[in-house]
Amino acid sequence: MAGLAAARELGRAGLSVCILEARERVGGRVFTVHDPACAVPIEQGAEFIHGRAREIWDPLEKAKIKVSEVEGDSWCISEGRLSSCDFFEEVDSILHKMDDSVPDESFSAFLQRRFGEPRTKAQREAQRHATSYVSGFNAADPALVGVNWLVQGMRAEERIQGDRAFRAENGYTALLTVFKDQVATFGADLRTETIVESVNWRERNVKVTAHNYRGSLMLEASKVLITVPLPVLKASARQSGAIRFTPQLPAQKVEALDKMEMGKVIRVVLRFRERFWESIKPSARSRKNLSGMGFLFSQSDWFPTWWTTMPEKSPVITAWAPFRSAERLSGQSEQFVTEHALQTLSDLLGPGVRELQGLLENSYFHDWQSDPFSLGAYSYGKVGSDGAQQAIAAPLENTVFFAGEATDTAGHNGTVHAAIASGYRAAKEILQSVERVNVVA
Repeated sequence: MAGLAAARELGRAGLSVCILEARERVGGRVFTVHDPACAVPIEQGAEFIHGRAREIWDPLEKAKIKVSEVEGDSWCISEGRLSSCDFFEEVDSILHKMDDSVPDESFSAFLQRRFGEPRTKAQREAQRHATSYVSGFNAADPALVGVNWLVQGMRAEERIQGDRAFRAENGYTALLTVFKDQVATFGADLRTETIVESVNWRERNVKVTAHNYRGSLMLEASKVLITVPLPVLKASARQSGAIRFTPQLPAQKVEALDKMEMGKVIRVVLRFRERFWESIKPSARSRKNLSGMGFLFSQSDWFPTWWTTMPEKSPVITAWAPFRSAERLSGQSEQFVTEHALQTLSDLLGPGVRELQGLLENSYFHDWQSDPFSLGAYSYGKVGSDGAQQAIAAPLENTVFFAGEATDTAGHNGTVHAAIASGYRAAKEILQSVERVNVVA
């Protein structure tokens, strides 16, 4: 999305643009599947629109694409008991005690320093839920993620109503199509299945070596914009999908890359013949069932978080495995992942695995950690990462430019709107550098 956003702005300004995409599709970690047998789009990458960021809302509104707010009840399972979730205020209370005016520390260290060992069950549960939120929402290691980065993200969310979540009709395909069409209108040369191997550069000159199904190729330009995910930039030369820079990236940029980390997530979407959870009740005496369930939170080692398509009542449910759970599942087969998802769902809600297997019509899965062109889900800042995004984003001699959600400096790392914003920022930098060259000439 960063590359498409930048290409749109550069093409609009009259520059000649060539987009090199390693995959057979565009979109990167935006990956929507449309199954004719399913009434709703299946998201295998980004799904939610977080808040009211103009980078997403402006193109959707201009294209008159319908957007619906995510709704539904939140249910929790603790010690085998199913109940309505009531931990949100306690988690907010803990998170809002984080302070970025003191020396940075990890979230785990903050909990220990600020609260110490929990003395009551309620305190223990509150800290556990807060830790689960940090690792689940940010896909982050609580022992690595920096408090300063978390605070910056919370402030950024407040500015755009980030506590609200939305979905576009037809999924993220809708937004992707808008950008693709605009890029095509401005005549960009889009080449898919073209894997970049190296970037050889000097001031005002870049030679990019790549290969596709036709063989090797080399392209030459005055400037290049790199929009690959964080771990691809950090990858060693021997790793599949890695890009070799000549000269190498400067030490300051390498150090900044090391201050950021890539979150890990495994998600699998399960499509059933019917919404079997509609008939499930938290207890025999309860009048309320799970027909309105939006989210389900648990302490499962495999898939702790689940959500439905509410307010759309479709027999589709998504299993979310962040951090340690993702590490257990990454590299496994789709069958392995699906089986563990069904077993977890059985353990949490009660129906037998065989019953769920009989109801299951299809599963959808993409292992982003094992994908050589992503190597993870989305970025977060480690302890001491202040200024890292700016350093990663900084251009090299007005010749090599950088964009992508990991380069966002406004606190929105890990989001689609951050990727788009970074593309706009990089395009502006490129256009300004072109103007300066023209003035000098």
